Parts: sequence; C-alpha cells; structure tokens
Amino acid sequence: MIDSIYVETAVVDHPRARSVLRRYPRARVIECASYAEIFNRRQQNFRAQKARPALILAEKSTPRLTPVPAGQHLGAPHNYYFSHLLNCPFDCRYCFLQGMFTSANYVLFVNYEAFLEEIAAASRNCDGPVHIFSGYDCDSLALEPLTGFAEYFVAGFAGIPDATIELRTKSTQIRSLLAQSAHAHCIVAMSIAPACVITRFEHGTPGLDERLGALKRLQQHGWPIGLRFDPLLVFADCEAVYREFFARVFATLDPAAIHSVTLGGLRLPREFAKRIQRLYPDEALFATAFDDTDGVYTAGGTGALLRTALDAVSRHVPATRIFVQHAVEDDEAQAAC
Repeated sequence: MIDSIYVETAVVDHPRARSVLRRYPRARVIECASYAEIFNRRQQNFRAQKARPALILAEKSTPRLTPVPAGQHLGAPHNYYFSHLLNCPFDCRYCFLQGMFTSANYVLFVNYEAFLEEIAAASRNCDGPVHIFSGYDCDSLALEPLTGFAEYFVAGFAGIPDATIELRTKSTQIRSLLAQSAHAHCIVAMSIAPACVITRFEHGTPGLDERLGALKRLQQHGWPIGLRFDPLLVFADCEAVYREFFARVFATLDPAAIHSVTLGGLRLPREFAKRIQRLYPDEALFATAFDDTDGVYTAGGTGALLRTALDAVSRHVPATRIFVQHAVEDDEAQAAC
C-alpha cells in the first residue's frame, strides 16, 4: 500500500500521473520541484523505507538511454538500457540497488512517450539491430498493474524497425502480455533460481513453481522467453542443487522456444558491496571470501559453479544462445560459449 505520493510540479497534470493518483485516493500527495530532492536526501534509512516506500512521480530528462557495458548483453551490435522506474518491490538480499541507492522509495517516470521517441531515434541512427534492456534499476513487470509499462512499450516497439526490447523480471504479472498477441521484438526474460535460494535470499518474490508456470504460459502464447540464471550463488552443495534445478527447468519448458540464457555469479561494485555489508552485518552471503578485481567484488568459488551451470544448460540450449555475463577470470567458461 502506498501512503505517500510525491509529484513533480512538471507532471502534476500528466495523464499517466493523474491515473496513478486515482488509484490511491487516500494517499498523502505532496508536490515537489524535483524527485531528487526526495530521493537523494541525506541520512535516509533504506531498510525502514523498504517496509513502507513512498511513490514519486517524475519526468525523466535526457539522456534516457544508457549504453550497456561490454560483456553484459546478448551480442547485438547496439545495446542500451533504460529505466522507467527506480527501485523494486521485491527484497532480494543480494540486490545491488540497495548499494547504489540511499532511498528505497519508488520513482516512476511517467513520460513514456519521450522514452519511446529517444529509442526510435537511436534505432534510426544505428547501423544494425538495436537491443534495449529494461529491468536494470527495477523489475520490469512487478508493478505492471500500476504502471502499464509493458502494455505501452510492447505496442510501441512494434513500430520501431530493428529494435528489440527485453523485459527483465522476477514477477508473474503477465496478464497484459497474455492479453495481446506475442511479438517477436519483445523478450520476456525471467530471473529464476532454485527454490531454496528464492526462500532464503529473494524475499517477497514469486516462488519457483509460480515463475516456471508463468514462463510456460508465455511460451504457449508464443512469447520469446529468456532465462536469466544470475546471480548463481555459492553455498554448501550448491553444484548438486543447481544440477537438479536445471533439470527441472528444462523438463518444464520447451528448450527450442527459449530465446537466450545468461549465466552470472554474484558480483558487485566494491562500494556497493560495502554498503550492503553494512546493511546486513550478520548475513552469511556477504561473510564469504570475495575476490576484488578492478573494483568488482566476486564471490569465491564462482568459476566452478559457472562451469557446472554451463555444462547443464548446454545439454538443452545451443551454445549460440548461451551468454556468460561475468566480469571475472573464468576464461574456461567464456571459451566454452
């Protein structure tokens, strides 16, 4: 439940902002000049806000697209990401957002039309296909009933030649996708993990059965789906747990209809990792040994787990559709792709 909504003066009369406000008639509404004056305040308590986040309605200024770092995409010649939303209603213990943001409040950028115009311009100016990722700074679908994000952007991408959007999510809010015809230019990419990992570290998220069920329904409806096994977490008997998990995933879904698979271990920018460790000083996940390479913390033992995962996935999916997205030394795993 949203108790407080901040609204930038510039979007007070925006139709999308008015629609959101009508959903919360009892919420306290506060006008502000800029979302940053609320979101970037000093000495905020991330954990306290996480329990009762406020919603901030804002306008995203340029640039609205950010180039995807090398090694973090699916091989298209041009790759960008954008965020219609900052923060996520889920509470994954390892999430880098709690190391990047000091606030757990949600920021919804309501000027979708401006995003789509910039994406269309990027597509026109690029020589070759453009891949656009959503879900880096948020979950693409978790607040879909409120935001109408997928409903708007999937339809919008149909009119942009050579552009594909990836909706990255842990959510099963797929009603708006099932209500329309599947589009080849939209990949629904689900982050999934073993049930024990979800229970222990991915608080508030749909369970494994629910996620696999949503993916199966999407496949049956014709949507291209992506599987995001990222992060793979190192723990006692993790390799056996993941082998069993992969067997179940590929027994449930049609491997031939999987667009792509990505694999990655737990890695965090050094400063983000330190902030998260301060939030959870007793969390065993962060008490393990981390390798520090060029300012990126990587959980020890990740290379061996990546090789196990790659071996299991390769039994079902061609190597051309598997991408190891990991900024560590694991040349052996990279070469196998």
